[in-house]
Amino acid sequence: MHLAYPAVLSALLFCTGLYGVLARRNAILVLMSVELMLNAVNLNLVAFDVWLSRTAEETLHSGQALTLFTIAIAAAEIGIGLAIVLAVYRNRGTSDIDKLRDTAEGHEPDGPDSDATGRETPVPRTAGEKAEATA
Repeated sequence: MHLAYPAVLSALLFCTGLYGVLARRNAILVLMSVELMLNAVNLNLVAFDVWLSRTAEETLHSGQALTLFTIAIAAAEIGIGLAIVLAVYRNRGTSDIDKLRDTAEGHEPDGPDSDATGRETPVPRTAGEKAEATA
């Protein structure tokens, strides 16, 4: 098989995963997109390993060894990532990344009486309100 076929497929998989990471709001779908990107890298590693071993008569198969290492790392990453997402879901009630960013500790959604840092801005008082407050 020619090297271009797995390289193009790998590029398509990686771009699909990158789109998923950038466009998705659900944390679980973001983790799945990262896994898709890692699988695209694995496909490239194996394809180039087969291509290089044919030309160099090499029997080391370092691309396949790196692929096994990447699969092990990806399994650990997805396990820890899902544990974190489940813990956040239990505490906050959502796995929507935008809502999690808005409900971070010490940050409240921006309202009409708050500035960019989330603190309330003082509302200017009229002369009548100032007299009532001092009385």
